[in-house]
Amino acid sequence: MAKAINAALSDAMAEDDKVVVFGEDVGALGGVFRVTDGLAAKFGDERCFDTPLAEASIMGTAIGMAVYGFKPVVEMQFDAFAYPAFEQVFSHLAKMRNRTRGAVPVPVVVRIPYGGGIGGVEHHSDSSESYFAHTPGLHVVTPATVEDSYSLLREAIDSPDPVIFFEPKRLYWSKANVALPARTGRIGTAAVRRQGTHATLVCYGQTVPVCMAAAEQAAKEGIELEVLDLRSLVPLDDEAIESSVGRTGRAIVVHESVGFGGFGAEVAARIAERCFYRLEAPVTRVAGLDIPFPPPKYEHWYLPDADRVLDAVDRAMAAG
Repeated sequence: MAKAINAALSDAMAEDDKVVVFGEDVGALGGVFRVTDGLAAKFGDERCFDTPLAEASIMGTAIGMAVYGFKPVVEMQFDAFAYPAFEQVFSHLAKMRNRTRGAVPVPVVVRIPYGGGIGGVEHHSDSSESYFAHTPGLHVVTPATVEDSYSLLREAIDSPDPVIFFEPKRLYWSKANVALPARTGRIGTAAVRRQGTHATLVCYGQTVPVCMAAAEQAAKEGIELEVLDLRSLVPLDDEAIESSVGRTGRAIVVHESVGFGGFGAEVAARIAERCFYRLEAPVTRVAGLDIPFPPPKYEHWYLPDADRVLDAVDRAMAAG
């Protein structure tokens, strides 16, 4: 996945000299995860360059450059490092196009490595998607496959609107036999990763392989679970969710971020509104615990796994 993201950046920069990449250590080092490796050498340090350790300044610079015609792709080195930049995102990045009645688009892509599963400490393992999804004016996407990481990033860079691009860092080293460039569905479309009839697992990012593993285990007991990868949180593919849950009659929403006020609550509410008369059981959520992200040796208790997903499936199956 890391190589696919790198390829997407390289191809976009080669096709459009207005695309620039910058952030902390993305230049000479190639980023802490080496996602931007080789870009500075290939395109020069005016198009891929390092910044001071000042996320608010990184974001403010990106907004200003976008106003003047550039297409900045900025990296927030880790998920929780993006919080100092949030005022710029909320007050200006998300509002500029609306504020100017469409006259000033801000085609900024904000790359945020997010989530746990790599033994990271506090401030290195957050899932902060709900903050950004709650902010009108932003698109929010997160890939779960190698081909989607390439395709969604190219779509994000091409978009005239700002896009928050959440990269599931646990999947950076996932592999697939994919010929690049690859184009999959557009922003705003979900994908069925596995078809099923008994219940729908609604997931995204790092929880997609978790749900796939749960579905494989359930199949051994004769329970066929459908796995729906949202891919795009904003805009959300309501039609795909309604179609899947309407067929299976049960929904389990899975994500890493805390359950209270999490993105899954919005998905669960929409399912209840749109599929109420076709539901055979209450919508269930499987999420991170309502605590700050724990130290590395305890994160396996915090993160949803296949067993927790299957427990939720059992409850849904027993309810109706």
